Amino acid sequence: MARLKIYNDNPMDSTIVPNLFIDNYMKNANDAQLKIYLYLLRKMNAHQATSVSDIADMFNHTEKDVIRALKYWEQNQLIDLDFDSSGKELTGIHIRDLDAAALPGTNADKQASPSFVPAPAQVAAPEEDTVSPYAKPSYSANQLREFKSRQNTIQLLSIAEAYIGKPLNPSEIKSILYFSDKLHFSDDLIDYLIQYCVDNGHKSFHYIEKVALEWAGSGITTPEQARESSAHYNKTVYTVMKELGRNGTPTNTEVEYITRWVNDYGFSTDIILEACRRTVLSTDKRRFEYAESILNSWKTQNVREKSDIIQLDNNYRQRRKSASAPPKQPSNRFNQFPQNDYDFDALEEALLSN
Repeated sequence: MARLKIYNDNPMDSTIVPNLFIDNYMKNANDAQLKIYLYLLRKMNAHQATSVSDIADMFNHTEKDVIRALKYWEQNQLIDLDFDSSGKELTGIHIRDLDAAALPGTNADKQASPSFVPAPAQVAAPEEDTVSPYAKPSYSANQLREFKSRQNTIQLLSIAEAYIGKPLNPSEIKSILYFSDKLHFSDDLIDYLIQYCVDNGHKSFHYIEKVALEWAGSGITTPEQARESSAHYNKTVYTVMKELGRNGTPTNTEVEYITRWVNDYGFSTDIILEACRRTVLSTDKRRFEYAESILNSWKTQNVREKSDIIQLDNNYRQRRKSASAPPKQPSNRFNQFPQNDYDFDALEEALLSN
């Protein structure tokens, strides 16, 4: 198929979306997260304020949906959220500069760039589920110096540098401070966290923070719990891989699929394996994509248990049965009269003899 060249014949007032966002962040975001981030860029470029309720009305979402999307981008370090002293009212949003420093695996310090600060009275967040207990603070230079001066910190930073293979920059040191100060990880757990990520081929602190947030959300507080959780995760990944007929080490894309099915869609292993079995019976190619289409459909139809799948199957069979039933023959008034059987040879002979 021929490659398509895209032309811009109508240059107008526009919102610039960084290529790095399209290349590295767009693929993992859901519909609501994408809409809200692009809307924030639009408002920033226009130097306009907005509010949680305005965004909710714009996209027909709930305010909780908006808050969740904002927290998602904060966790991915694309924005920073400001709250009042009570921690319950959102007072500002900072959109970070998305340059090479934002890419996973790079080491440049990521600085938040001011974008727009909505009027505080307009951005009151819902009373419940407002502030993530794991929101990353903006640490000052004094806090960073105080942290680096601790004796146990010096040893921890040395261990981290040995794992990463280079001296840590201020942004990476702030991440370690975040693990200790906000996530309340012990030095041993931080040590294991970095070792675990590096052993799995990830030296980016962007990735390491994502793993740390998953552990914190799962209540992991010790290296032993982390090892047990990792073993369970790996078991799920390789069970799914085997069911789809895949051998060897999963690719990053395959892991992303399985992680989405477990974490984002919230499916249990038995439901994921059921989708895999149906996939194998239907196709030999692009099995992860095919399984994704099944599970996404089940998510849309609120499947939570295997009994829900059985009900969907029954409904589908009933629709097929109704669609394949032969149509009822229309009544024909000519068919209402008795039909005669004629001997056409005898009739012809009688006519010729007259």
